[in-house]
Amino acid sequence: MKIEQSRRAAALVLCLLAVIVGPSGARSQVWDSSISGGAMLSREDLNNLLQQYELSLQSPAYSGRIKEELKAAIERVQDRLQHGDFEPGDRVVLSVQGQPDLPDTVPVELGPKITLPLFGDISLDGVLRSEITDHLTKELGKMIRDPVVHAQGLMRLSVQGAVVRPGFYVVPTDILVSEALMLAGGPAQNANLTGLRIERGTREIYQGQELQTAMRQGRTLDQLSLQAGDQIVLPVQNPGIWGTVLRYGLIITSTLLLGVRIVG
Repeated sequence: MKIEQSRRAAALVLCLLAVIVGPSGARSQVWDSSISGGAMLSREDLNNLLQQYELSLQSPAYSGRIKEELKAAIERVQDRLQHGDFEPGDRVVLSVQGQPDLPDTVPVELGPKITLPLFGDISLDGVLRSEITDHLTKELGKMIRDPVVHAQGLMRLSVQGAVVRPGFYVVPTDILVSEALMLAGGPAQNANLTGLRIERGTREIYQGQELQTAMRQGRTLDQLSLQAGDQIVLPVQNPGIWGTVLRYGLIITSTLLLGVRIVG
């Protein structure tokens, strides 16, 4: 299965990051004390996380840079608690026992909502990804008796830069950032792993040591509070002055050889 293959390959990326970046810093203490082992965060997890972030923000132990990161993290968690996780472009993988005519994958529409044949529109406003099965069980229970529902949210994510197959991917939210990279074919030979960043619109929401620490600790896309349209960017490695000289030297040499061959 593609996800399983990507997970095995992603482990190699994480090992390489551990070698390149080295040990984690003070920011990891906040992660360790505030995020549970669940691949997708519950509402209780998010409330606990928010409380931990707010307490850490008052601590004199953290630098101004880390406190700015904490403020951004608080904003992301508050947004999830208020508006939920689902955005247009996401999908819901769905199975309802005794309802073979229902599609197995449903797109999330503006609202946000999903539309099911015979059942109509079901709002996903304020619903977390960890709540999707319980939410749909409750909503379908208004129309059929004791429904048995299994559901999972998929997120539309962009992977760009120095990867083999840049583009948009619809991925499970319980996977790692490194696994998302492997779904895009993995890092190219000229990739700068330590420059990896995650963007939302024009803003960088994760980069540098904070992101490297989160990756080494195995934080999932859901635990990082990513949402539809976020972009994972793996920049190209800067070759440096000698790399640039070598590159242009090879171009000039190739051009001269081509000219000699044509003249000859």
